[in-house]
Amino acid sequence: MDSKSRSVVPFYWLLGSAALVIVIAGIQLARPLVVPLLISAFIAVICTPALQWLQRKGLPGWLAILIVFLAVSVVVLVVAAIMTGSIASFISNSDKYYEGIKNEKEKLISWLETLGVSVPEKISEVFDPKVLVRFTTSVMLSLTNAFSNAFLVLLTVLFILVEAAGFPRKLMALSRGNSSLLDQATKIREAIAHYISLKTAVSLLTGVLAGILVSVLGIDFPLLWAMLAFFFNYIPNIGSILAAVPAVILALVQYGLSSALTAAAGYAAINIVIGNVVEPRVMGKGLGLSTLVVFISLVFWGWLLGPVGMLLSVPLTMIVKIVMESFEETRWLSVLLGSNPEPPKS
Repeated sequence: MDSKSRSVVPFYWLLGSAALVIVIAGIQLARPLVVPLLISAFIAVICTPALQWLQRKGLPGWLAILIVFLAVSVVVLVVAAIMTGSIASFISNSDKYYEGIKNEKEKLISWLETLGVSVPEKISEVFDPKVLVRFTTSVMLSLTNAFSNAFLVLLTVLFILVEAAGFPRKLMALSRGNSSLLDQATKIREAIAHYISLKTAVSLLTGVLAGILVSVLGIDFPLLWAMLAFFFNYIPNIGSILAAVPAVILALVQYGLSSALTAAAGYAAINIVIGNVVEPRVMGKGLGLSTLVVFISLVFWGWLLGPVGMLLSVPLTMIVKIVMESFEETRWLSVLLGSNPEPPKS
């Protein structure tokens, strides 16, 4: 590389960085439009294996798309109805839950005082039940808003599934009959679909186990907490903890400290088994992200896309990692995003 070429390289890096900042700013401004499109693409990727299975069974493409679309529509509408109804009921009873948490807090402070432990007023104000209830309510409302565009999401899913059927022909036309571009795109699509499908299956298992736990304990709104555990399992590290907090607090309000501790222990057991036993075996080590990258992706996508960005932070980062891994020029970035790669064999 001559001196002239070396002097041009920093300019291209600066130009690319500036373009990236402009794109990120544009995505944030267009968040109300981008978020439904991302959810639609996410659902369409999950549906891809079922669509391909129906086509392998001999069904025409249009019929397979129609069956998958109808099944997805039923699931999305039922989930939206249950979530919005349960959240509305939870919010309407928020005053009762506030009083219950306040009473439990006063009991705890009184018990500590009988042991000779004085709780400073500032520490007591930090654990204000009103703040806790208000935060939980705001999270619930954000989830309700995510389902408000259900019709737009379903319509977009339908068009994505229809468009996907003719996408290979477009790639072949772009490459003028060379199949290398199509093979590369197919490899990326299959890797992304494989990851998202497995993650969804693991999250579904987490939601089912959480639903069984809260049902056995008799906690209100078991379907809501099961769905919350399913969705929040996509958030790395802290997602399962956030999903457990409302159910544990509700157990405290309804039945007291012993039930809350039982619920917390049950959630902890589910998360340990799923996170340390099931998920590594199902997902495999090769799809892992470093802990630092997971945290940064959580902050970045949450800032860029809001609560939905936090839910999809790891799938979105995994998509970036898979795409980078598919090209020689960016493979080094994929290695940096990954977790503990095996050293090269001598």
